[in-house]
Amino acid sequence: MVEHLEGGPAMRILGVDLGQSKSAWVQLDSTTGELQQGWVGMDEAAWRHLLDERRPDQVVVESGPLAARVHDLVVAGGVRVLVADTNQAAWSWKHVKRKTDLDDALKLARLALLGQINPVHVPAPAVRQLRALLEYRRALLAERTRCKNRIRAVLLSSTGERLPAGKLAWSATARTALAARVKPLAACAPEELWRGLIHTELHHLDDVAQRLAEVDARLAQLQAADSDVARVASLPGVGLLTAQVIVTVLDGARRFASRRQVSAYAGLTPRRFQSGEMDRSGRISKRGNRLLRWALNQAAWVAVRCSSEWRDLYLRLGGGTKKRRKQAIVALMRKLLVVAWALLRDQSRYQPQRLKVRPAAA
Repeated sequence: MVEHLEGGPAMRILGVDLGQSKSAWVQLDSTTGELQQGWVGMDEAAWRHLLDERRPDQVVVESGPLAARVHDLVVAGGVRVLVADTNQAAWSWKHVKRKTDLDDALKLARLALLGQINPVHVPAPAVRQLRALLEYRRALLAERTRCKNRIRAVLLSSTGERLPAGKLAWSATARTALAARVKPLAACAPEELWRGLIHTELHHLDDVAQRLAEVDARLAQLQAADSDVARVASLPGVGLLTAQVIVTVLDGARRFASRRQVSAYAGLTPRRFQSGEMDRSGRISKRGNRLLRWALNQAAWVAVRCSSEWRDLYLRLGGGTKKRRKQAIVALMRKLLVVAWALLRDQSRYQPQRLKVRPAAA
């Protein structure tokens, strides 16, 4: 009898290559070796019919935008489901003359049969929705920055004027002075269209600020009900929003067995290159959640500015040279994540004396 990845019998494995409108499936019977294949629509009724008709012991899908929804549909049907990490070496296609959706589905089924699939954690629907809201907030921040940069660029190219650096350009006084110089695009003469462009962008900036305020208000309500967020926010440089990102993306500290697993999950471990006597480490893998790395990067720089102990660690890791600043900040990001994971695992709060660092070199 063939054993599947989680240790139970897997007699009929249904591998599915997900598509936007329809998905290819291949069912492999591990006892007889019989293969059956077909296509299924992406609506709930079609999936329910497929599960009732094929009655698989396990469904295997590849990770992607549709994987979480399909995971929920299959679990609701009472069938075990495995979401495959396609970044693993076993999934790579090399030196093949044909690659189709059915080939992908068959490969998923065969890899599951051999226990060669590295499963991906699928958060609960509520956690996925919170992740989406946090990602949306990051997109709003990026759009606000782009809007401000467009206003600066239009003003500079049209009049040669430079807005003050930093927040001074967007104070109430500065905004009032800028608004007095612009007017609606429809009322602009051909030689002063820049006034209309800036007028439009100022309205767009107000709209983005309003949406950002709505998102922040809802996130603040969710933060108040989560004690883990306050626990992680006790770290230097980590605010409530950053703590919320860490808690939401980790989605349970107990599912990680070591600090290396946590670092690898965030894509903060170096790539490894080994052949014969050559053994070296490269840049970080960046295979994890981008939102988490972005939040950790912001927190690491704030920690360097506001905490002497974290600044000492940054200087020691950087060796006092500008060339190692990026490596040092990545190391601090990894340290912040590991400490946050330990706080969540032990249900404790951060204590500065636990961070062991040597004084920075003179």
